[in-house]
Amino acid sequence: MKGSIHSVETFGTVDGPGIRYVLFLSGCDLRCRFCHNRDTWERQEKTITVAEVLTEMENYRPFYEPSAGGITVSGGEPLLQAPFVAALLRACRERGFHTAVDTGGFYPAGALSQVMPFADLIQFSVKAVDAEKHRLLTGRDNTVILENLRQAAAGAAELVVRYVVIPGMNDSAADLALLAGLITSLPRTAAVELLPYHTMGKVKWERLGLPYSLEAIPSATAEDVVQAAAVLRQSGLIVKKTG
Repeated sequence: MKGSIHSVETFGTVDGPGIRYVLFLSGCDLRCRFCHNRDTWERQEKTITVAEVLTEMENYRPFYEPSAGGITVSGGEPLLQAPFVAALLRACRERGFHTAVDTGGFYPAGALSQVMPFADLIQFSVKAVDAEKHRLLTGRDNTVILENLRQAAAGAAELVVRYVVIPGMNDSAADLALLAGLITSLPRTAAVELLPYHTMGKVKWERLGLPYSLEAIPSATAEDVVQAAAVLRQSGLIVKKTG
């Protein structure tokens, strides 16, 4: 089975526990204005097979295994290619690798149920809880995303909610209260990982001849993230790490 991919990182350190093989699949239906992988939106002709991934991972097993690392399938939106992801994670798990999926939650019903049995960790990105702000940031409604988050929380895989702190856009006290309320309403506890907004992906938009519409928004500072973490902890949430 083949997957349509954008790129591969064989020594990832920020996409899950330990050192990881990070497979970036191509294709995404969200239109996030702050996307740092704008070039992953369209499905690309470049492909990779499950066997090819396993061969590469075995070459790096001496790094992945001692660090309790493994594979993270990201994107783009990996669950738009759910059959491939399910086959890949199943094969990786059979080889003893830790498996993770990094999703934005905007995928068809039934996609997660194909992958969930083979995922040790789901990193679920929430852009904004307020519906209007979500449309402003992503161009899409978040109803399906929130439903998919609840499904992820009902499964057995470890769940981490990722939230990019964007100054003046989704970091107000009201925004963080909505995020806290969402997470505490889930069927089980989920940790939160706060990521600072940055403009490093702007160059990709420029290379594609596209305007970067958040030009006036400054990068989040370490203090911005620390303050957001403090608000969430006051609501009883576990903030796994920040920055």
